[in-house]
Amino acid sequence: MQQNQIITPTIHLQRQLDALQKEYLYEKEMYQEQTEKTGVWKKIQQGLCWYPVSVGRSYYNSLNQLVVEISRREEKEVEHNFEYGRPVCFFKTNGNGKPFYFNFSSTISYVQDDVMVVTLPSPFALTEIEGETDLGIQLYFDETSYKAMFAALKEVLAAKGNRLADLRDILLGKSAASRRELFPIRFPWLNPSQEAAVNQVLAAKDVAIVHGPPGTGKTTTLVEAVYETLHRENQVMVCAQSNTAVDWIAEKLVDRGVNVLRIGNPTRVNDKMLSFTYERRFEAHPDYSELWSIRKAIREIHSGLRKKSRSERDTERNRLSRLKYRATELEMKIDAELFDEARVIACTLVGAANRLLTTHHFTTLFIDEAAQALEAACWIAIGKADRVVLAGDHQQLPPTIKCQEAAREGLDQTLMQTIARNKPETVSLLTLQYRMNETIMRFPSRWFYDNRLKAAPEVRDRGILEWDTPIVWTNTAGCEYLEHQQEESLSRINKREAELLVLQLQVYIENITKERVLEEQIDFGVISPYKAQVYYLRSLIKRNAFFKPFRKLITVHTVDGFQGQERDVILISLVRANEAGQIGFLNDLRRMNVAITRARMKLIIIGDASTLSHHPFYRKLYQYIQEKGKVIQLGDDTKQETAETENDEI
Repeated sequence: MQQNQIITPTIHLQRQLDALQKEYLYEKEMYQEQTEKTGVWKKIQQGLCWYPVSVGRSYYNSLNQLVVEISRREEKEVEHNFEYGRPVCFFKTNGNGKPFYFNFSSTISYVQDDVMVVTLPSPFALTEIEGETDLGIQLYFDETSYKAMFAALKEVLAAKGNRLADLRDILLGKSAASRRELFPIRFPWLNPSQEAAVNQVLAAKDVAIVHGPPGTGKTTTLVEAVYETLHRENQVMVCAQSNTAVDWIAEKLVDRGVNVLRIGNPTRVNDKMLSFTYERRFEAHPDYSELWSIRKAIREIHSGLRKKSRSERDTERNRLSRLKYRATELEMKIDAELFDEARVIACTLVGAANRLLTTHHFTTLFIDEAAQALEAACWIAIGKADRVVLAGDHQQLPPTIKCQEAAREGLDQTLMQTIARNKPETVSLLTLQYRMNETIMRFPSRWFYDNRLKAAPEVRDRGILEWDTPIVWTNTAGCEYLEHQQEESLSRINKREAELLVLQLQVYIENITKERVLEEQIDFGVISPYKAQVYYLRSLIKRNAFFKPFRKLITVHTVDGFQGQERDVILISLVRANEAGQIGFLNDLRRMNVAITRARMKLIIIGDASTLSHHPFYRKLYQYIQEKGKVIQLGDDTKQETAETENDEI
């Protein structure tokens, strides 16, 4: 494809549709292969399955859905991928290890720790699983999300003569993004770049982007923009790709006194969060007790119809008809009142396709974490709005794409990236960060943000130990700390590097002193891009009695697991160590940006510089740490192949 080729909105959207189709087919094929070929034990380890499970109490929820509680009985420390809204299916093994799948699927309505609640399609489904002692549950292929995204792309492609068509041509085409002239508002509690971003949002008629690098207060800025918009509009919609991200901004808005109606159950389940969900508000409505009684009567009539005579059945059917009419009337009344009272409707992007939102339209849509969202998912929500505000950072983690061909064809390019590239005048960059010591911040600022980030005075020189070096690289080159690929998971592991990291973590805690760590609650993050390395690091820390008092202060996770988080001290195990200089998906530098920028006061990187320095990013990072931090060289220096040391600019 020639670089100057004009890509019209129609061509762009058709490419997105084609790439999404490839991702859909690839993921469906992967699921079928996992179902047929992957054993139960391996699926448990991959977080796709709980087995064995127990069936707990069943009941009808406020939306009149039959739900049942499911608890896992074993492997409770294994991480899982179950979350609200995902489809699941049940199976039994009959003791022979080969799963037999029940002929229905369910949807997760709540999950926390080792308990989940799932909605069942019918009472018959409940009778099938009740009493089973050899029962398991696994993630099912998610057709629903794909259907919603396909429908949204087709709708925007076909749009003509309406607001959706206008937004399509502005966001993807040559139509200019318009602004209204407003006298700038002062927000003394915000810094100048945050204040400018809020004013840009208020002035935008079509689109605005809040680009928030790590630690720059993106959520604070977005909450202020929503709050100020509500002085001008009665109701707005707030979305994000994940339930966790929706919950985070919804909670901040609730703290500001905003009436939020959360569509879809939150992941951070506590009374405060539950109190603004649609289900909880529905149950709390004064008319709900009458509705509950009517629904109960309807179920009782249904179950008793067969036992009645013909004339009795006719009488009961007439009563049933009247009860159903009254139930529908009450449901519509409660629903209307809940939506009328709410100032913010919050849901995931795919959740914007929820039947509860079918007839609703919004003046403004806010999309948080937009740089992690598939473009197709964004269009689901944009179809319900007159203007859109996107917030995020396209220099951090991208959407997860499983099919490499789909990624190459543009599925990994987000709508936020496209708009930022085509309409740079709509972008407000937040430039003052409140998280990192300046020495940690300076390298990602140069590489990813045109050297525009500044450290706030209160964090610029923050540290834990006197005369400490904020950023350290322990170079394992020449020490035969070699990586290996695991046969089962295909993930990479470097055991000697992991053992070295755990030792350095222990030494650093000892230097701070146990008493001070516990008293000040100094927290530590251990990051590796590879799951196998993460699991091994966790096992090392768990087996080491030294770390027992600090368990709650130490988090070990992948880069993806640390998105949106921060810690006082971050240790990163880069794993890759080979003669060919191959670094795999460490080539995706956005991952490394996330890893580095989690650290507030201390960053320790452990890796083979000779392997990693084949890539210019890691070579420059190593040089930077040589100049501004500290490099610990393991082994005999004469046998090391260290990074080149030219001091050319990043």
